[in-house]
Amino acid sequence: MVEKTLDDLFLDTLKDIYFAEKQILKALPKMARAAQSDEGKAAFLKHRDETDGQIERLQQVFEIIGKAARGKTCEAIQGIIAEGEEIIEEYKGSVALDAGLISSAQAVEHYEIARYGTLKSWAEQLGYTEAVALIDANLQEEIATDELLTRLGEASANPKGAKKKVA
Repeated sequence: MVEKTLDDLFLDTLKDIYFAEKQILKALPKMARAAQSDEGKAAFLKHRDETDGQIERLQQVFEIIGKAARGKTCEAIQGIIAEGEEIIEEYKGSVALDAGLISSAQAVEHYEIARYGTLKSWAEQLGYTEAVALIDANLQEEIATDELLTRLGEASANPKGAKKKVA
C-alpha cells in the first residue's frame, strides 16, 4: 500500500471544497428566491457572484499544483444543503423562514471557513506560496459573508421570526 502524504490530503480536500462550491453555486439562487426580505435576497445573490470567483481561484490552485480541476463528492455539504432545502419547504411563507435560511447559510459558511483555513495552513507547509494567497482570498470572503449573515439575522430575521410574547 502506498503511503499517503500531506500533498495527497491537500489535493483530496481541494477536490472536496471544489465540489462543495459548485453545489453551493446551485443552491444560492434557490435560497435567494425563497428569502422574504430584500436584504436576504441581495446577500444570497452577492454570495453567488463571490462563489463564481472562488471557483475560479480554486481552478488556479489546481493549476499551481499541476492537477486537473476536479471535484470529489462531499457528503457533508450535500447534507447541509439538504437541510436548507428542508427549511425552505417546512417554513415557506412563515415569519421564521428568513431566520432558517440564514442559519442554513451560516452552516455552509462555517464548513467553508474550516476547509479554507486548513487548506491555507497546508499550502503554507507544502510551499505552495501562490496558492496561499488564493485560498486566503476565499477564506476572507467566507468570513465576511458569515459576519454579514450574523448582522442580518440579529437585525431583522430572528426578531421577526420570534413568537409574540403575551403580556
